[in-house]
Amino acid sequence: MAQKITILIVDDHPLFRQGLKTIIGRIARYEVVGEAGNGREALRMTKRLKPDLVLVDMSLPDQSGIELTAEMLKLPFKIRIMIVSMHSKVDYIVKAFQAGATGYVVKESASEKLLQGIDTVLKGDYFMDTHVSQKVVRKLMGIQDGEAKITDAAYDALTPREQEVMTLVAEGLTTNEISERLFISPKTVENHRSSIMRKLDLRSTIEVARYAAKLGLIDIDLWKE
Repeated sequence: MAQKITILIVDDHPLFRQGLKTIIGRIARYEVVGEAGNGREALRMTKRLKPDLVLVDMSLPDQSGIELTAEMLKLPFKIRIMIVSMHSKVDYIVKAFQAGATGYVVKESASEKLLQGIDTVLKGDYFMDTHVSQKVVRKLMGIQDGEAKITDAAYDALTPREQEVMTLVAEGLTTNEISERLFISPKTVENHRSSIMRKLDLRSTIEVARYAAKLGLIDIDLWKE
């Protein structure tokens, strides 16, 4: 019997991890050998389990998926890393590949693309969701694609979770909608919102939207009648 390919899932949402496990469970040769909810735990489990592939969320409670990817690839054994994130912004994807990831799947298309991505990455090839792949290639080649770069120092000072919440606030989602999307409580969403407003010195949702549009995170036309 052929040895199974081992996979570690790193995401701070238990329900989403379960969803990934269900998808992966469709393929007999794949085995999920562990789950981690933060970067520290993920690094410890990776050292112990030595999985063939690690699926990493971009936004973790203690560090970004990009930072974790770079740390994991310094370990003295071979692993492959694929990012599974809610972010489809080109700059995030480019940074993930520059850190050493070889696959990137947006969470909303995971049910359709996850297994294809895993197959591709395990073969030693790169995988990206098709709707962003051409933009990423142009970005990596240094060709302007018309999108703003995320370079604002105040934005960089936000935690990965705050950046996630800020984008959703800017897109016009309510506290309850953000809570459901991110699997966190409404109170936690409000705490993040207050912290974001304070750090960015913004006073309204419209100002958040304008700020996000300036960075190229959203299209300001979303707010037009």
